[in-house]
Amino acid sequence: MGQRVVVVTDSSAMLPVDVAEAHGIVVVPLRVVIGDDEMEEGEPGTSPEEIATALASRTAVSTSRPAPAALASLYQRLADEGADEILAVHLSGEMSGTLESAQLAARHAPVPVVVVDTRAVGPCLGFAALAAADAIAGGASAAEAGERARARAAATTSYFYVDTLEYLRRGGRIGAAAAVLGSALAVKPLLTIEGGRVVAHERVRTSARALARLEELALEAVADVPRVEVVVAHLRNAERAERLAERVAERLAERLAGAVRVGELGAALGAHVGPGMIAVCVSPAL
Repeated sequence: MGQRVVVVTDSSAMLPVDVAEAHGIVVVPLRVVIGDDEMEEGEPGTSPEEIATALASRTAVSTSRPAPAALASLYQRLADEGADEILAVHLSGEMSGTLESAQLAARHAPVPVVVVDTRAVGPCLGFAALAAADAIAGGASAAEAGERARARAAATTSYFYVDTLEYLRRGGRIGAAAAVLGSALAVKPLLTIEGGRVVAHERVRTSARALARLEELALEAVADVPRVEVVVAHLRNAERAERLAERVAERLAERLAGAVRVGELGAALGAHVGPGMIAVCVSPAL
């Protein structure tokens, strides 16, 4: 019998519970602070509606990484349950301290822990975690599956629209986009992830134009890819997200590996982008 390797990721990956369970992926919840209350993402009080309401009312909202001690406890439990190796696949270390927590916890884990900085976030991280799990199912070691996760994250592209840059500024996640966009908040910014950070891609004049450009950019990103997987994410913008998903599905119909999934952001990501956000993430299918 080969080594038993368990994949661990974080809740920013937006993996549906049934998908994570089917692939044996353990999801660690990120933490969100609303007013004076600190909670794990997914707990009562952290729904998309509640996070949007808190942001709209200018209630103080912030996020925090899982504590190293909490991850150490998880690694111990997984080892006790029979894991021989653990592969921790997390969101970009440029955006969160989650990676550092995993690295600290790994130092004293009872089994080897390979920690991967995907330089990704959201559904792009989810694709990387799934690639790792599939590699392990095929007999790969934790290190080999980690390379597969990195490769898929690098091949995956994400573009997103926000109604305002205010929330990214508040959370310090805007990176180089601030220098590019400056105070030009009358336009609608389209952003992407490069080098593990949020950067500006272009500006459009209206939200309708933003939606159309997301569609075009998604198709351009996979123009030469024979089989494609797509996730559309949003925060309190379901109607437009569904419309975008339908348009992308129509235009990629011959190359889609499964339905286009539409999901709403959890509290930890939602806190940094605000209500109205829409993202499209495209990845070469496994």
